[in-house]
Amino acid sequence: MTATRALSPALAFAVAAAGIGLFSIMDAFMKALTLALGVYNALLWRALLAALLGGAVWRLGGGRRPSARALRLHVIRGAITTAMALLFFWGLARVPMAQAIALTYIAPLLALLLGALFLHERVGLRLVAASLVALAGVGVILAGHARLALGHEGPSGAAAILVSAVLYAGNLVVARLQSQVADAREIAFVQSAVLAALLGLAAPWLATVPPVAHWWQIAAAAVLATGSLFLLGWAYAHGETGFLATTEYTSFVYAALLGWAVFGEHVATSTLAGAAVIVGACLYAARRRAVPRGALEGAA
Repeated sequence: MTATRALSPALAFAVAAAGIGLFSIMDAFMKALTLALGVYNALLWRALLAALLGGAVWRLGGGRRPSARALRLHVIRGAITTAMALLFFWGLARVPMAQAIALTYIAPLLALLLGALFLHERVGLRLVAASLVALAGVGVILAGHARLALGHEGPSGAAAILVSAVLYAGNLVVARLQSQVADAREIAFVQSAVLAALLGLAAPWLATVPPVAHWWQIAAAAVLATGSLFLLGWAYAHGETGFLATTEYTSFVYAALLGWAVFGEHVATSTLAGAAVIVGACLYAARRRAVPRGALEGAA
């Protein structure tokens, strides 16, 4: 069990934002790998390496066998993550990174509602206002991107990302429950292991060994994914789902910069304006005071 002592909400927010940063860099690696290898092989080999890396860290940290309750949550989140990741990276290969991330911003809003419904967390006016302002920023971004040509696969890519975002909202809620019954090392390891195991079911028909030239990218993506899961696992053990979900908005800044620097994707003025609105909303939400932890442990 993770420690339940009170910690600063701002610290949990900062750690979650760092985890999102690592995940955003990983997204750039995964977009390149998906374009080169296809979404299945890119995700399968990254998950396998991440499971090996996470397992080593978990074992060196004195990892113990997961409890039955923790294992159940690991499997539930792993199944959600598998579908979510396949849809997201398939879509990411077909639309610009900045637009893809913007489309995922329905997830934090849904997570607010799911957190209140299933975890009995308080949805304060500050969080609601911040999320609505951030959503307005997303609207500014999408209005600007509507003029960009995405190709014939653009609409299907956008649709896949939207469905992935709905799954991600559920993922955030399960992550909060998961963090109450397992430490960050266990989550990082078992999450990747479950993902690799589920993807491995189709390996006899779909798996191919990647060319040597791509292995360094796969390894980098695995390290970034493991580090991100560790940071997010720790953060969700010390902060509420709705509060930490607002850190998702910071990923747009990373996506816009990485899309431009790595893939030569255009970043419109409206994109920068929307990003400024989103970041401002996140900073506003981060000023929230500490709240009681309530009966969350019982819900887990």
